[in-house]
Amino acid sequence: MCGIAGFLGPIRDEREAAATLTRMTEAIRHRGPDDSGQWIDPAAGIALGHRRLSIIDLSPLGHQPMTSASGRFVLTYNGEVYNFAELRREEEARGHRFRGHSDTEVMLAVFERLGVLEGTRRFAGMFAFAVWDRRERLLHLVRDRIGEKPLYYGWAGQTLLFGSELKSLRAHPAWRGEVDRDAVALYLRYNYVPAPYAIYSGVRKVEPASSVTIALDGGARTETYWDLSEAVRRGRSDPLGSSEEEQLDALEARLMETIGEEMLADVPLGAFLSGGIDSTTIVALMQAQSSQPVRTFTIGFREAEYNEAEHARAVARHLGTDHTELYVTPEEARSVIPRLPTIYDEPFGDSSQIPTHLVSELARRHVTVALSGDGGDEMFGGYNRYFLGRRIWGSLAPLPSWFRRSVAIGIRAVSPEAWGNVLGTAQRVLPARAQVAQVGDRMHKLAGVLAVPSASAMYRGLVSNWDPPAEIFPGGNEPETAHSNGVEGVGRLDFVEQMMWLDTRTYLPDDIMVKVDRASMAVSLESRAPFLDHRVVELAWRLPLRLKLRDGQGKWALRSLLDRYVPRQLVERPKMGFGVPIDAWLRGPLKQWAEALLDPVRLKSGGLFNADAVWRRWTEHQRGGNNWQYPLWNLLMFRAWQDA
Repeated sequence: MCGIAGFLGPIRDEREAAATLTRMTEAIRHRGPDDSGQWIDPAAGIALGHRRLSIIDLSPLGHQPMTSASGRFVLTYNGEVYNFAELRREEEARGHRFRGHSDTEVMLAVFERLGVLEGTRRFAGMFAFAVWDRRERLLHLVRDRIGEKPLYYGWAGQTLLFGSELKSLRAHPAWRGEVDRDAVALYLRYNYVPAPYAIYSGVRKVEPASSVTIALDGGARTETYWDLSEAVRRGRSDPLGSSEEEQLDALEARLMETIGEEMLADVPLGAFLSGGIDSTTIVALMQAQSSQPVRTFTIGFREAEYNEAEHARAVARHLGTDHTELYVTPEEARSVIPRLPTIYDEPFGDSSQIPTHLVSELARRHVTVALSGDGGDEMFGGYNRYFLGRRIWGSLAPLPSWFRRSVAIGIRAVSPEAWGNVLGTAQRVLPARAQVAQVGDRMHKLAGVLAVPSASAMYRGLVSNWDPPAEIFPGGNEPETAHSNGVEGVGRLDFVEQMMWLDTRTYLPDDIMVKVDRASMAVSLESRAPFLDHRVVELAWRLPLRLKLRDGQGKWALRSLLDRYVPRQLVERPKMGFGVPIDAWLRGPLKQWAEALLDPVRLKSGGLFNADAVWRRWTEHQRGGNNWQYPLWNLLMFRAWQDA
């Protein structure tokens, strides 16, 4: 795991270019504190930089940027190719002789034989890399299939800048960053800026499973080397096995092999363990093929509704892992907040960024690599919103669209406050557990759902944060994303399958993996996610939906597989998520900090936000009747990023 940076453009002074490249790589030193390297060709105008976190082949033979045996390709690379040993054997059988033992050298050998795009198709792993073709004078920027590793690029005058994080681009003297208003609108809706967009105008993210090729004249083309939609179509046309037991056996074998590959490291390795289905599955299969107790890590909170440490401890005891847990005080958790704008480098509003960073800090004290259960929900149908959305759409779809629109208009004709007064009084006769908070706002949310034309449009409403963003951000246009385009071209899918596909395209790479990458790399920890190996993804789509959803629960296949290793009662509990009590903090210890960022005078002077609308939400939250923690946290993270 590493950090990369570089530029393509006129180089008039090689020493000055080297100094600039040093500033760009030093900005991401946290991604690779063990080594640094440069490769510059002034005549071609190309500069490649690298920061190394040594994982495989700790010797100088793993140093980057690395040049291929013939000298044609030069590579700076972030990530891991897990099947590199298999690829190495293939190349050796063809007569290639390797100097060291790194996956980087294997990648270059594959490029020499197959070319960059075709060679990348052979890789199983997580990666983002820049490779310069000296013969064709082309720069290839490539990202892994699911989007685990980040890669930004953009033009600054005549120079193309690229890097693992925006920090590197900002370190170049030609950088002139201007906030992209359309990206702000997308951020306010989703809590993140979805690829290919970035928060700055003229900057883009390489999309998952894509290669962007840039020529010296500035011409660029984008190609994909793997297609999630095609994987879905193939999976549905080629179901796995003839019986459920055979299907579970195949899943177990695939996960066991993938996890075995991802346990390969020349540095200490462990795993995150929450005690839930996903992380417990990963740890159980790790321990099943390890002769030593696996190192496991969890963060605990004193607040029972946020604490998973006791469950993780029970699982660790059963599996026999070497378990470490750390109970964090609210003050310790809140101490992370001032660092978030720097860690995330781009506005990012998922509040689980806080515990994710804390557990990464804990793990890094003991190991350099940690496996995680990320991706289990998206691959095997685990989110609660899948069930909620399916029930709602199942009830609405049979109703005529004109009728649904008419009802929606009627609901919106009454203000949220008026709905709150009427329904709030009416529901007082119900038990407290049956009463609905923010009932007026929820009525208007229901109106939005009623009026939508499709299941994907309804789901977009369910995952929206500020809906519409224009409520507080007038004049911002939302470019099209996978959410707005829907699932056309994938084929006929069940509602839940549509949502799983959308989440894998959007929420997973742009929220979950951004959160994990920045939180872990900020402390120089490599995080690996076996569920996101494309071979696991393809196999998961060959499983029938009944192996994912059954008896009102998701992830049935993982639950059944886990039964072979862990008693069901140790992991069978309501889904908790990975959160912190932002709602209470905004009314208490974070109130002064938040009010300074949301001050109406400052908001109006900034010229971006409707200060009155923002302050109205803030006031409602302070009164306690409405819980606006997530929209407010979203905006606070943007404002904190602006001020950083």
